[in-house]
Amino acid sequence: MKYLLSTLCVLGFCVALSAQSKTTESLNERYPNSRVFFFYNNTLRMLNQTEDKDFDALIKDIEKMKFLWINKPATFGTTDYKALTSNYKKESFEEIMTSRFQGKNFDVFTKEANGKTKGMLVLVNDSTNLYVLDIVGSIALDKVSKLYKMLDNNSDIQKRIKETFTDHRKQH
Repeated sequence: MKYLLSTLCVLGFCVALSAQSKTTESLNERYPNSRVFFFYNNTLRMLNQTEDKDFDALIKDIEKMKFLWINKPATFGTTDYKALTSNYKKESFEEIMTSRFQGKNFDVFTKEANGKTKGMLVLVNDSTNLYVLDIVGSIALDKVSKLYKMLDNNSDIQKRIKETFTDHRKQH
């Protein structure tokens, strides 16, 4: 019985470490018109239609990724964004990088356990949208913008995401 209980506790702890952020879940619930996409490692590999070896190396340590796209209401301001990043920090995410790229602000957070990166967050904030990549696993920091560009600029992926987002907004 003790063995079973110990095993269940260890499994529960492992699942908790690999779960995606509660803050991201809360954000998704707060903005019901947001769009959510899940990508698993195999899904990301299928998206790599050009068989780009650099891209395969980029995604090799991603177990799963939740992509949350929020068309920000006019009431979403700097205070809301600061509260959001504060909530991620309360979940033991550490801010490791902040930058600007093509008019968008990027904030990258990591969560570590036993010296290994277990999760990453990439927040992309501009004047009209907030994008959250909630990653179980990791990607090299110098490759974050490449992943975002691939999701944003790949014509097939971009077309599907934008069509889905536009259709969803029309329904609400």
